[in-house]
Amino acid sequence: MACGDPDEPECTGVLRDVWLFLDNELDPQRRAAVQHHLDDCSPCLAEAGLDEKLKALLRSKCGGEHAPEHLRSWVAGMLSISVSATADGEYVRRTSITTIQGHSGDAARGEPNHGDGR
Repeated sequence: MACGDPDEPECTGVLRDVWLFLDNELDPQRRAAVQHHLDDCSPCLAEAGLDEKLKALLRSKCGGEHAPEHLRSWVAGMLSISVSATADGEYVRRTSITTIQGHSGDAARGEPNHGDGR
């Protein structure tokens, strides 16, 4: 294995999942696999360390602030997540976001844009 090579499938998968790993959001089997890889691959471990520092910085600067519930609901309504199986049994998760053209102030406040200036 050419650890640390961004084209190496195992490294690519670990680096894709590192934020989920840091947030403890992986299932136990995947978490163990990521941990094992990080233990053996110093370039991936260094990348994970940088991501962990970035997350800590973001937490310290943005911690404690929560979006208003109406905005959270509005954003959740704009997201669409679908999971489908491929022919070889792999699962694919797709996330799409509905965008609205118009006044960004309305969207930022979680208010509907009626498109007619209201």
